[in-house]
Amino acid sequence: MRVTPELAEDLVATAHELADAARTATLQHFRSRDLTADTKETHRFDPVTEADRLSEAQMRAILARRRPADGILGEEYGPVCGSTGLTWVLDPIDGTRGYLSGTPTWGVLISVRDATGPIYGIIDQPYIGERFEGGLGRALVRGPLGEAPLAVRAPRALNEAILFSTFPEVGTEDEGAAFRRVAGRARLVRYGMDCYAYALVAAGQIDLVIEAGLQAYDVQAPIAVIEAAGGIVTDWQGRPAAEGGRVIAAASPALHAEALQLLNG
Repeated sequence: MRVTPELAEDLVATAHELADAARTATLQHFRSRDLTADTKETHRFDPVTEADRLSEAQMRAILARRRPADGILGEEYGPVCGSTGLTWVLDPIDGTRGYLSGTPTWGVLISVRDATGPIYGIIDQPYIGERFEGGLGRALVRGPLGEAPLAVRAPRALNEAILFSTFPEVGTEDEGAAFRRVAGRARLVRYGMDCYAYALVAAGQIDLVIEAGLQAYDVQAPIAVIEAAGGIVTDWQGRPAAEGGRVIAAASPALHAEALQLLNG
């Protein structure tokens, strides 16, 4: 759809209002000694906290006031159908395991998409006070060091690259084996950063993120931010990744191609 300057301004302002509300909601419970978590699944610990629900509820309330005709897809509550062709995709706490552990590596993910995919996104880390945004002509980060443009790292080969993933297991046995083929060639491999790793790609600090088993709300904001910074995000076959699944984010097309060749054996 065509996004006019007036619409773009309203979408950006709305997204920042959502992020501000989510900061307040998540910090209200972060590192609280009485914080508890339920699990969404029986066979493994997939936590959800009061802060997840509060964060998303407050963002939905803002959208009901500011953009009531838009759709909503959020992690904690049911989807809302809209009539404008725009849908807000919300992950109120991406990295709840990190949130429970007190690490400042979780984040709030906010994006807005049309029929083509995400057109604008925010990755916000409330405790650090860093906000990465991309799309609609914007690519910047604001934080303790001030404001700076986002730009991915200069192209480099895999043997010079820094690779991140959230879990060493990466998914199924076959997916883990594919990941290890890439990891064995990388210069440095690190784990456990959740959405913050994608922000680091956009900020030019690392080169690759490879994950599996993602949902749409896990990846749409990172796609918008990384693409605005000059990077590339696809599935493991090089196709659009807006619906999640197996995802690779890379700082350059050449590095992306090198990693894809190894992932596909």
